[in-house]
Amino acid sequence: QVQLVESGGGSVQAGGSLRLSCAASGYTYSGYCMGWFRQAPGKEREGVASIAFNGSTSYADSVKGRFTISQDSAKQTVYLQMTSLKPEDTAMYYCAADPYLWRNRGTCDGREHEYAIWGQGTQVTVSS
Repeated sequence: QVQLVESGGGSVQAGGSLRLSCAASGYTYSGYCMGWFRQAPGKEREGVASIAFNGSTSYADSVKGRFTISQDSAKQTVYLQMTSLKPEDTAMYYCAADPYLWRNRGTCDGREHEYAIWGQGTQVTVSS
């Protein structure tokens, strides 16, 4: 059974940092795109960052320079290091995976509908 489990969310003051983790299981990690998305109340889910099996990364403009996505392939785990957090970063953060996106488009910078496997999410709240 394919499964993604996020952890590391919480509450932090503006300017603080958090590291999210996403542990993958039930499938062969190699070749997959891994992405982080977020959804704030009343807003659509948006892409935050992605990483390919080969290490290629992409970021939303709103988080560039503040967030870093990385992976430990041996542990089949993806991380999202978030620094200089702002109140507008408050959202439910979701981890996602897809086995075909890189093969089809040569990028992991995909939209929500292009990712087939999703975790349950972890809440991040940033107070001012």
